[in-house]
Amino acid sequence: MSNPKIFVARLLGLDVFDPLGDRLGRLRDVVVVDRGLHQPPIATGLVIEVPGKKRVFVPMTRVTSMDSGQILTTGLINLRRFSRRGAEQTVAGDLFDRRMVLVDEEGRLEHEHESVLEDLAIERQRNGDWIVTEVYVREVTGRGAFGRARGQHRLVDWDRSRWARGTEPQGATSFVAAHEDLKPADLADMLHDMTDKRRVEVANELQDERLADVLQELPDDDQVQILSHLDIERAADVLEEMDPDDAADLLGELPDNQQELLLELMEPEDAEDVRRLLEYEEDTAGSVMTPVPVIMAPEATVAEAMATIRQTEISPARASLVIVARPPLETPTGRYLGVVHFQKLLRYPPPEPLGNLLDKDLEPVSDLAPVTHVTRELATYNLTCIPVVNEQQRVVGAVTVDDVLDHILPEDWRAMDPDQTPAPSTENPAPTAGGPASARGGAPAAPAAGPTTNRRT
Repeated sequence: MSNPKIFVARLLGLDVFDPLGDRLGRLRDVVVVDRGLHQPPIATGLVIEVPGKKRVFVPMTRVTSMDSGQILTTGLINLRRFSRRGAEQTVAGDLFDRRMVLVDEEGRLEHEHESVLEDLAIERQRNGDWIVTEVYVREVTGRGAFGRARGQHRLVDWDRSRWARGTEPQGATSFVAAHEDLKPADLADMLHDMTDKRRVEVANELQDERLADVLQELPDDDQVQILSHLDIERAADVLEEMDPDDAADLLGELPDNQQELLLELMEPEDAEDVRRLLEYEEDTAGSVMTPVPVIMAPEATVAEAMATIRQTEISPARASLVIVARPPLETPTGRYLGVVHFQKLLRYPPPEPLGNLLDKDLEPVSDLAPVTHVTRELATYNLTCIPVVNEQQRVVGAVTVDDVLDHILPEDWRAMDPDQTPAPSTENPAPTAGGPASARGGAPAAPAAGPTTNRRT
């Protein structure tokens, strides 16, 4: 890009295009990250409003040109809804109109008047990073009839400015930034101990995927409280990021009308998986299973199976077992054939077909079998995952050991002392010989000319 200094306020509202000239959306904000007192903030990306009023994030590395009339990108855009994370701040949404003080080269106050930020300049460095280099402020020497600051404008270097006291970012933002490496379960424990107001504030600062991971570790009441305080579209986005069985459990706690509205807003494929789970009676294998286990055809090879279970989004429990079935391979599949254990994959050469390695002795459980029966099967055969089939012997999902743990532990186990041993649940007694045995048979730029106070927001 030629002359890379850009004043942000001049860009707001501009159209964004891909390399072919097709309009992608409109620029609504610029995302920056505060790096402390001695380093200027760095611009990490743009917030673009695409058709449907949805706002998405585009990294600065995908911006190829910016000028006073348009913005060009590589065209590669992740359509996931934008959500701030960590120490991220939006220029128009968080920084404009914040109070600042100007300092001299020694860092001492230049005068007693505070200033209000009205624009800032970002400039591209040789290494490709975009950093904030200047601020455009109005000195506050008085207030107009409608409370607007009066005083002269000044353009100063970033290092000659400081945020005024009392204008620091929200505590929730700082909390999220300080705990971004915390495991979801540990962060969930911290949220559980917070007040309702504080819990919602922190949840609003988490990215959709991160929030989904944390919600899955929270008690039902906390899940419902957080989801109910989210914007309805964002709530649907978060549910899409959750495992289908966890999303179904959460939706099951909501009123029918709210449940249906959220399902309508979810992507059809994700909603379909959740709807199927909601059809099952509580405490059955079908109600706790995941509808997206690892399923492959008998012609697939060991190499293909290893590449599949190596994917980071597949949990260790699901990766321990490859279910083999006839096409179609999406649940409900064709006829169930057997399973191949992860350890067996390690013992055979990459070209070996899975059909030659089947464990046919491990019988699947019925989707209507009680959870207690599934738990006994997992314990009896030392499994972390077991396939679930319907009465036509089609694979409809799989139950993992973590799926059943929540059902055999007391409802308040998260709030218990870590050293306290919970008593086993007795709500669903072990099946008798005459009951679940029958289940065997039924056995998823150019720069702007300068700063402006006529912002388009």
